[in-house]
Amino acid sequence: MASLDELFAQVPIDQIAQRLGVDNATAQTAVRAALPTLVGGLDANAQNPSGAASLQSALDSHAASGLLDGGVDVGSVDTTDGAKIVSNVFGAQKDQVISTLGSVNGSGGNDLMAKLLPILAPIVLSYLAKQIGGSGGSGQGGLGDLLGGLLQGASGGTGNAGGGLGDILGSVVGGGSGGGLGGLLGGLLGGGKR
Repeated sequence: MASLDELFAQVPIDQIAQRLGVDNATAQTAVRAALPTLVGGLDANAQNPSGAASLQSALDSHAASGLLDGGVDVGSVDTTDGAKIVSNVFGAQKDQVISTLGSVNGSGGNDLMAKLLPILAPIVLSYLAKQIGGSGGSGQGGLGDLLGGLLQGASGGTGNAGGGLGDILGSVVGGGSGGGLGGLLGGLLGGGKR
């Protein structure tokens, strides 16, 4: 079964740190905050039939990318495509999502998040495309199940995607401030283009 940990393992933290000019610990914290947010945003968009169709089309175009074959080379990630994905996932809320993620302790701030999300988005779509292709599932049910499973697995198997995302972000941020961040991002997700 696919998990956020498995998805995280696909991300070359050292290459991302080098590309963004930060240390590995900062890159790791930023990626751990951004991945569940991207998956949550994709899940929110997939809840709508036109959003699911758009996402399935994007997955189909990333299925043959080969980005995950033999390990991801960050230099081969199409960040222009990634920026389009991020804009489609979060819509008018993109800047607010970046700002919220940038406020996570140790994540490197807004500028780093603005550069990181377009790197991660094609990796996430390639990973999802590989999972959908490998499981033989297609369409909204298979995609919805995959996204929901990723989010539920990260939240201990309880709650819906919104609650799972809040739990994930709470664990990333730690302490009492996690609920506020998770609540804010949970409210933002689903604001993307459908």
